[in-house]
Amino acid sequence: MPNIILLGPPGAGKGTQAKRLVDERQMVQLSTGDMLREAKTSGSEMGRKVAAVMERGELVTDEIVIGLIREKLGGAAGGGFIFDGFPRTLAQADALGQLMSETGQTLNAVIEMRVDDAALVSRITGRFTCGDCGAVYHDQTKPTAVAGVCDSCGSDKMVRRADDNEEALRTRLMEYYKKTSPLIGYYYAKGALSSVDGLAEMDAVAGSIATVLNSGD
Repeated sequence: MPNIILLGPPGAGKGTQAKRLVDERQMVQLSTGDMLREAKTSGSEMGRKVAAVMERGELVTDEIVIGLIREKLGGAAGGGFIFDGFPRTLAQADALGQLMSETGQTLNAVIEMRVDDAALVSRITGRFTCGDCGAVYHDQTKPTAVAGVCDSCGSDKMVRRADDNEEALRTRLMEYYKKTSPLIGYYYAKGALSSVDGLAEMDAVAGSIATVLNSGD
């Protein structure tokens, strides 16, 4: 059962590929955002800590996130764990490594989804979704058959994320490169890093990730 980290800037497709791994390999996705939302409403001691921090408008500490991950690692592993959105910093990577060691787990692969910034900006700024069924479209690569009407459910409620604009995306990219890109060198030095082309077709990316995972079987 492989445990993996998916690395890549915003919009690289980490969430899409993680969902495929969940569906196809029964892996368990550990998304920081999902874990925090779940904890906030759980009523557990950790959940009350999370709720209090978020209600004050403060950032959740690494200690709390590691605590949430520890709880998840103690549950059903399915086909292994996917770390999505964590670690983001070298300190978090060290803390995760220590946690994995303490719980008898192994980190089998760190997969970097490489992208070209200009192509990524084009991909993200053209993206929109159906507000009713969630189908995803793109101005250039996957427009709706009828302008403004969802191919899947016929809804005319098309939605664009407020931060899916070039200025906001470049700010998010800069934040990623400042904080998270050092992880690429960190895991390369540990011999755990593999890279795939994050801008390839979704099936091709999934195939590249499968190759990495199968090589460790």
